[in-house]
Amino acid sequence: MAQVLETEPRIYHYLRATCGVAVHVLCLSFTVFIAALARPGSSLFSWHPFLMTLAFSFFMTEALLLFSPHSSPIQKFSHKSKARYHWILQCLCVACAGLGLAAISYNKHLNGKPHFSTWHGLVGLLAACGVAAQSAGGLPLLYHRLVKGWSLARLKRYHAVSGLLAYLLGSSSLMLGMCSLWFTASVHGASWYLVAACPVLSALFIMSQVTNAYMAKKALRP
Repeated sequence: MAQVLETEPRIYHYLRATCGVAVHVLCLSFTVFIAALARPGSSLFSWHPFLMTLAFSFFMTEALLLFSPHSSPIQKFSHKSKARYHWILQCLCVACAGLGLAAISYNKHLNGKPHFSTWHGLVGLLAACGVAAQSAGGLPLLYHRLVKGWSLARLKRYHAVSGLLAYLLGSSSLMLGMCSLWFTASVHGASWYLVAACPVLSALFIMSQVTNAYMAKKALRP
């Protein structure tokens, strides 16, 4: 009985590490698949799915995984270094999302189509605005002297919760994009569900990571 109890934490650690590695593979594979499907550069529209996927499926997922205690690629780095790399990846996410929105907005303008007239467009706009606000909101965590009098622990908690919401909005936008005519014309049947599983599984892992790290805490430190 004692032997089972001793092996449980190690088994749990291996499972978490395996899931974390799988998320790295999933977000990269999904981004490469969308890039191959969209063929960025073949048209103005082609930049939109590629850049938005690069932003939310790759850069933002990797930015959050930097803090994973089981599968961070820079696990031995200090928390301060992780925070700086996290902010850099978030800025890349904002840049890609902004360019992706610009591409689809200009494409709609050229074709005389209405802007943000679908749930995909509205959720994508909210996600882009959310991640931009998150990147700006991360500065007080990097330079705490900017907000003297605020609890650093409280700021981290707010940043984590709002960041999770922005990530879920981004993942929802990707899912809604996979329901578009452009995507379903090329990917359908069982293949659609297989591809759709990538952002869903990544989102579930990130939710678990953030929940275990911040939201599960019963009390805030002053």
